[in-house]
Amino acid sequence: MKITVFLRASLLALFLLPRVFAETPVEWSEKHIRAQVKPDMPGVAVLVARDGQILFQGGFGLADVEQKVPITTETKFRIGSVTKQFVASAIMKLAEEGKLAISDPLAKYFPDLPNAKEITLKNLLTHTSGLKSYTERPDFFAGVTKPIEPTALIVSMQKDKPNFAPGTRYEYCNSGYFLLGEIVAKVSGQSLADYLRTTFFEPLGMKDTGIYVNANSPAGAAKGYAVAGGKATLALDWDMSWAGGAGAIYSTVGDLFHWTETLHAGRVVNAESLKVMTTPYPLPPEVDPSHYGFGLVISDFEGLPAIWHNGGLQGWSSNVVWLPGQKVVLVALANALPPQPSLEPAALNHQFAKHFLADEIAQLPKPLEDKAVDPKTFVAFVGRYDYLSAIMNVTLENDHLYAQLTGQEKYEIFSKAPDVFFWKITSAQVQFLRNDKGEVTAARHSQNGNTFRAPRLTDTKVTPEQLDAFVGKYYYGPAAVLNIRRDDRQLYAQLTGQPEMPIFPTADDSFEWHMVKASIHFLRGEDGKVTKLVHTQNGNTIDAPKLVPAK
Repeated sequence: MKITVFLRASLLALFLLPRVFAETPVEWSEKHIRAQVKPDMPGVAVLVARDGQILFQGGFGLADVEQKVPITTETKFRIGSVTKQFVASAIMKLAEEGKLAISDPLAKYFPDLPNAKEITLKNLLTHTSGLKSYTERPDFFAGVTKPIEPTALIVSMQKDKPNFAPGTRYEYCNSGYFLLGEIVAKVSGQSLADYLRTTFFEPLGMKDTGIYVNANSPAGAAKGYAVAGGKATLALDWDMSWAGGAGAIYSTVGDLFHWTETLHAGRVVNAESLKVMTTPYPLPPEVDPSHYGFGLVISDFEGLPAIWHNGGLQGWSSNVVWLPGQKVVLVALANALPPQPSLEPAALNHQFAKHFLADEIAQLPKPLEDKAVDPKTFVAFVGRYDYLSAIMNVTLENDHLYAQLTGQEKYEIFSKAPDVFFWKITSAQVQFLRNDKGEVTAARHSQNGNTFRAPRLTDTKVTPEQLDAFVGKYYYGPAAVLNIRRDDRQLYAQLTGQPEMPIFPTADDSFEWHMVKASIHFLRGEDGKVTKLVHTQNGNTIDAPKLVPAK
């Protein structure tokens, strides 16, 4: 079950693949992707360019599996949260024209939202508003395939309690960018789609880019898929009215290449606006720093300074990178989520950087040397850590510590200091955190300029007979049923229209997903039989009664 909403940009990912090059970058790229893409499965479109010249581009796999339509460089993909840089650029353009200010309070446009007087447009742009993201509601998927009016969605946000005071920390929030899209419409007097088209897309010659409208799908658009068990099925098809300014744009690799070069050349917004967009929001010193500007992440990419963004929603995944020092653009778009790990767009772009920029990367400071630490201390770190979009499994084998992220290879990590380890094959490190009793309770992961805390997960043993009590269907609403089944000692959960995913026990009658911060607790009647479940996610809950099979 894909409880998480993939409009969220996955700002952290380990792409731990060896740096071995026996071919030219173009030869490696072609060979690598063709070896991974099955001829009857969804795939990717990619592009690598430097100094305005395309070095490599291509389409691999199928845009439409049922009709056997191949992916080409002209195929249109939904790009999810890569949309946010377009909306941020629109806000800055309107600010340049004196039609709004990024210091404007949210109350100027939507006075009935929580903390509207304290939240500024800058807070919305930098994910520091404290607003709860509407896409994280447990019942979000119950209606996401049907159209919604923006006003109705915004009214629903009025009920959500804020997560924190504005400006005090960073927390990715799709609500902020949905609101920004509507502010563009209010201020400009045009719909967001029309404003982007007339201000950016048409003047820049981006004929294959626009706001996706389900009822009028553009010609040449791919279909989005969920891949599981070696099979591709059509993914949950969002009505993109739900995405709006947070993620509703479709585009091609070529248009995104042109956009990225033009934006960073200062020809979309002026130089002053671009500098503001590419400057991380300063947070209080007591919290982890933000690396997010306005619709853009500012960090490093294989050790090189970079400005980038991921995107994703059910059936779609994207990654667009600008390396300013090299004037390199990397674009990768996939029509499956999750794709195969080796075809994940950000992973592909990391590999493109390693191959096409091998000489520059070779000049970077060498990886740290490991320091001698008693291997007997390593056992304290063994366990599973919640990386939000995946699980990091740490194991001990023959006095060596290994870490493996969901869907990726297992790699050894090396000691840098007590409780601190690093990867030799990529620029990343992890510090294991202890409580007052000296017990390891979490890991702090640092990579590409980003840092986040990953709580340690606990395991609870449950017998197959005990698991059988939870098997069945649970009513999430008129359009959604959660199906839970058992396979040996593992429970799997699947919401209507979404891929099936495993859930793991955390306590008696309680389970959690490892791919997202979400859990379910089963409730029993007086006879001890399970009667319903309570789903909890991001402070929201939903009661789902167990459906009784017809006799």
